Formats: sequence, C-alpha cells, structure tokens
Amino acid sequence: MRQTPSLAPSMVKRIYFVFLILICVSASVYSLETKDIKESSSKAREMMLGGLLKGALENMHITKMKIDDEVSKKALEEFIKKIDFGKQFLTKVDVADFHRYDRLLDDELESGKLEFMDFAFDRLKERQGIIKTYVFERLKKPFDFKKEVPFETDSEKRKFVGNITELYDLWENILKYEILSEYADLKEKQDFPEIAAAKDKKNQSKKAAAKKDKNVKAEPKLTDEKLMAKSLEEVEKSYKKIFDRIEDRKRDFELDKFYNSFARIYDPHTDYLIPEDKDVFDIDMSGKLEGIGALLREDGIYIKVEDVIPGSPSWKTKKVEKDDLILKVSQGSKEAVDVVNMSVQDAVKLIRGKKGTEVRLTLKKPDGLIIVVPIVRDVVELEESYVKTVTLQKKGEKSLYGYISLPKFYRDFNDKNGRNCSDDMKKALEQLNKKKVDGAIVDLRNNGGGALIDAALMSGLFIKKGPIVQVKAQTGAVEVLDDKDMNVTFDKPLIVLVNNNSASASEIVAAALQDYGRAIVVGGEHTHGKGTVQQVIDLDNVIPPMAKPFSPFGAIKVTIQKFYRITGGSTQYKGVTPDVILPDPMSVLEKGERFLEYSLPWAQVAPVEFSPWEGPVYNRMDLVSKSTERVKKSEKFKKIFESIDWYKTRKEQTQKILTLEKFMADRTLVRTKSKEIEEQVQDKDLATNPITEITKEEDKERFQNTQDQLQKDPYIDESLNILSDMVSQTKTTANMSIKK
Repeated sequence: MRQTPSLAPSMVKRIYFVFLILICVSASVYSLETKDIKESSSKAREMMLGGLLKGALENMHITKMKIDDEVSKKALEEFIKKIDFGKQFLTKVDVADFHRYDRLLDDELESGKLEFMDFAFDRLKERQGIIKTYVFERLKKPFDFKKEVPFETDSEKRKFVGNITELYDLWENILKYEILSEYADLKEKQDFPEIAAAKDKKNQSKKAAAKKDKNVKAEPKLTDEKLMAKSLEEVEKSYKKIFDRIEDRKRDFELDKFYNSFARIYDPHTDYLIPEDKDVFDIDMSGKLEGIGALLREDGIYIKVEDVIPGSPSWKTKKVEKDDLILKVSQGSKEAVDVVNMSVQDAVKLIRGKKGTEVRLTLKKPDGLIIVVPIVRDVVELEESYVKTVTLQKKGEKSLYGYISLPKFYRDFNDKNGRNCSDDMKKALEQLNKKKVDGAIVDLRNNGGGALIDAALMSGLFIKKGPIVQVKAQTGAVEVLDDKDMNVTFDKPLIVLVNNNSASASEIVAAALQDYGRAIVVGGEHTHGKGTVQQVIDLDNVIPPMAKPFSPFGAIKVTIQKFYRITGGSTQYKGVTPDVILPDPMSVLEKGERFLEYSLPWAQVAPVEFSPWEGPVYNRMDLVSKSTERVKKSEKFKKIFESIDWYKTRKEQTQKILTLEKFMADRTLVRTKSKEIEEQVQDKDLATNPITEITKEEDKERFQNTQDQLQKDPYIDESLNILSDMVSQTKTTANMSIKK
C-alpha cells in the first residue's frame, strides 16, 4: 500500500532521511574527487545508490534491521534465485563459487564497488553463451520422442546440476519439452479451431470477433511431420529472441537483481525501483498514462496488439485493431524504427509519449495488408481500473440491487485535482440511492490495494463516524485513522465481495465494515493478508545538486508501517476471514502473504473504542446455513468444486514423460477437462442495467462486456441470494419492531 500525506513519517524523520542521503551522496562524490578515481558516471551512480538503499532500509523499514553478514548470506541466496530461478544455466560449482562471497555482499552494497555482482554476471553470461551454442547446434539434429524420459517441469523441485555435461542433459529435456508443447499448440489450433477461436474471442467485442472471422481464411492443414518441423522452427525462433534479449541486457537489469536481493530480505513489498519501473508504478497508482491506449504483447518476433482501450487515441483512429502486428514506429515524420525482434518494453518506450505529440505505427493486418497509422498521443485513462456501477435484478423479482466493482484503489498523487476512487465510489453510491436499490454489492475481488487514505475515506461512506484502522510506525507509536464525517452516503444492506487476491486497502475496508457489523463479507477462506504500508521515495527528488549529473536514480519503496483492525488484530499474514465462505479455485494456488518468504508476522495492538453499526444486525448463522444449501445444489458451484479437485491433483503432477504419445494424451486430457470447467452457464434471468444513460460507443462496448461477465459469475449469483436474505431479515426485524 502506498503511503499518503496524512500518514507520512514525522517531519523530523523525513528531514533526517534527506540529511542521510546528503551525507551518502556527498561522501560518494567526495571520494571520487579527492581520490581521483577515474570512474564512469555509471560507477559513481552505483556508489551513491548503494548508500541510498542501505540508508533507506536500515533507517526507514519498520523492522529496523541492520545490513550485516547474516543479511548478506540471505541476500546471496535471493540473488541466485533471481538470476537463475529455473536452475538452467548455473551448476553446483558456480553456486559454490558464489558462496565464497556470502559475507561480503553487505560490504559491497555500502562501498558501491560491486565486484561480486560483476563476477556473478560474468559467470552467468559465460554459462549462457555455452548453452546458446548448444541449443542451436542441438536443434539442427533430430530428437527421439519415443524414449520415455521423465522431466521435472517445476524448477523449485529441481536441484542445480553438477557439471556442464549434466547441464547439456538438462537442456536436452528442456528443448524436447518446448518442442512437444509447441507441437501440441499447433496441433490443437489445426484440429480444434473452435478452441483457438474461443480463446481469441475471449477479450474481444462481438463486433470485432465477427469482423475477424469474416476476413481471416482458414489455413490448409499440415501433416504431423510438417507440424513437427514447424514446431522446431518456432522453438528456434523463440530461443533466438531469448538469447538476443539476454545479450542486450542493460546494467540496470543487473543492479535491479543485486539491490532487490537485499530489499526482499526485509519483506516481500520492499523494493528498489529502477527508473523504468518507477514510471510503471506511477501509472498503476494513478490509473492513467500519456500514450495511444493499446495493450501490446510479444508474439514470436513481433509486437502484437492485444487489445485497444475504448475511447483511447488508438480506438478513435478506427484503424488500430486487436491482432495487428506493429512493424515500425516513427516519431511524427521522422525516420521509422524497426521494432521486429524488439522486446515489448523497448517498443513501448518508442510508442508512449507526451500528450499532443504524434507517433506513426506501421501495422500489418491479419490479412497481410500493411498500413501506416498516425496517432496523436493523449492522456489515456485506464477505465478498467476505475469504479464500475450497474443495477442488478432477477426476472420476476421486484428487488433492485446495486453492484459496484473497484479493481484497485487509485489516486493520482501528482495531481491533487485528479481522479480518485473515493470520490468515484461516493458518486456511484449516490446514483444507486437515486435508483432506490434495496442493497448493494461492493466487489473488491482481485483488488491489490492502493492509497491508504482512500481505504479510510471509502469505509466512512457506510458508517456515521469512528475509527477505521490503526497504524503502527517503526517507533512503536500507534495512530488511529478516523472517519470524522457524520454523513452516511449509503445505509442499505451491504455485501463486500473478496477473494485471495484482495489485499491491503481492500482488507482494511472489508475488516472495518465487518468489525462495525455494517456489511457481510463474502468470499474464499481468507484474503491476501497484506497489512503493511509502503512509502515510495523518488530519489531524484531528494538528492543534492551535486548528484544531479548522475540521474536518474529511480525510487525506493520501503515498508514503514503495519496496520491493525480497530479490534486490535492485524490483517497482516492472516488476512480477513469472510462471514460467508464460498469455494474458491485460487485456494489451491497457495497465494497470499502466509506463503511468501520473509513476510512479516501477524501481531496485535490494543483495541480502540467504537460504536457498532446502529442499523440492522444480521443473523450470520442463518445467512451461512442458507448459502451452504444453495451452493450444494448450484450447477455453477458444482463446476467450481470439480475444478478445485482437478487443480489439486494437477498441481502435484509436475513431472512429464517426454514421449509424443504420452505428452499428447496428457494434453488431450487437460483440454477436455479444461473445456468442461471453463464452460460457463450464462444467467439470462439476471438483468444488468447501467445507472446512467449510455451514449458513447466505447461505453456501450464496456457495458456489454460487464454484463456478460456478471451473468456468468457464480459469486455474483450467490451474493445476490445472500443480499436478498439480508433484506428479508431487515424487513422481519422492522415488522417485529412495529409490533412491539
């Protein structure tokens, strides 16, 4: 969760940290000048960066942990994971050589002389060069797909091999697995075109899908022999791109791995953000960027348009469409740059730019037509991140309910007049009041959080006043964040819908409304369990003038506080347990804070006084009992139960037999079962209506997608049933009060 002005550290602490930075940077620059060390600007920058990171971690992180030899040992293990997680390049000998430095990494971080990092990456590059030669020579020879060879696909279960010969044996199996996977994909597309089409249309509008179906002609079927030859060709292309990417890696990639090996030891949410990642973080928080509004992905050697954001500059041209390939990019009338074989990150750097500037894309259409499309960049609001509101009603029923989806807690910290989720939520609730809904569902599933201030403001929309969350700083001081506004924007029955991916600010809202008795929380066994606050320090804003020539420095995101429920327990580690627990396929994945290495432990502080919600108090046991009975009889949830059992079994089956026959048999089994699980029953009895009149074409497209999703969602179906039970309990209570 990002820190907000209202909960920043004390001014004294901020001044101290800036002073610390001045000392670190000044010392680094002084040492360069007085010792007359002829270092490049990048080396000078690294000397400063190490000091900045060490100072931030030791002085700002909530644990107050010092970087010493013990931290150095752990950082080394993290570093090895980061540079060769798949255990595909390094050997036991290499790892043993690295461990000779296990007590020295902390010294190198402080001095900025990264001899170990350079040694490690030189060794890694050497191994990668050897494997590159082996891969392309091996792909020229035939493979035996009849010999039964077991291959462990889960790298965490594998160990580093003993020597180069064993490394070659490992890559023999890796290549066989990649070829068989590619063959199976090509075979599926050819023999089962309806599956490929279904996957392709999943995120397309019906109009766009129909247009593509009309324009694209079916390709002639290939023999199995030619399919295998094409598979080899595709794998070779893929590895050419992978190794080209490895050889083109910048210094920042290496620094990112080294610095974050230390940051990760503190907790999973403390990071050093290289300048490029800092830009991505800002976009994620604000929900907007300056660009063209196209989602891109790599497809072999090409950059492909994955989707076009409705209302964006790309969408307005009516010429940029899903599945277009981007061949070249030019800045206005300047010479075009070829982006074939370029990483999507590098291509995005060329395409994204300031509002009002022109970029020209050379596109190849699915039918082979090549066109040049000029696009004037603009501020693109990522509507999928913003509050979405509709009303829901079952056919034949009078009750009308509101549904509000909040994918993330967004706030533009660089624009005080910018859009934020609290204001949008308030407007949505006011619109639902005008519609006279009987209750509402606030959907926080897959919401990873955002600004802490918005968690407090949003919770306050549903209660009169009182504490929302307690925040404990590194000093041990506990601050209570209150809702001081007596107004209640929405007072009807309320459900907060969560899942395993609901984290941080989502958990604060769910916990507060649960503790007040204001809402019934519905979801899987527990939420994510992220109960910490991070502060992002843009290093370029705090360094002294003498360090400016070495910019950009990026940013440091440090965990500085933990938050606690008003009842005293933390949401950290354990998360929030819903009142009504529904089966959740994600429970199989072991996702959440409790499964993350170095996650901070659960703790508690003293509870604070608060006045429970004065509205209806729901009979939770009755709601749970009725929901359990419905879920048992539900065809939709029957599929979910089946999927949970299936995924549990598949999760353990990580070893594959690399014969064509067994591999294809396994793929057929997966395809058949996945099709059964993924086939969703659309609830046509559920009417979904916008809360305001839709006039823009892009909004119509968004609404249609929302309606389709809601009608297929079993959790919405059951939440409506629970909400209906809550309304019934409210009416019963009201009648009993009248009789008294």
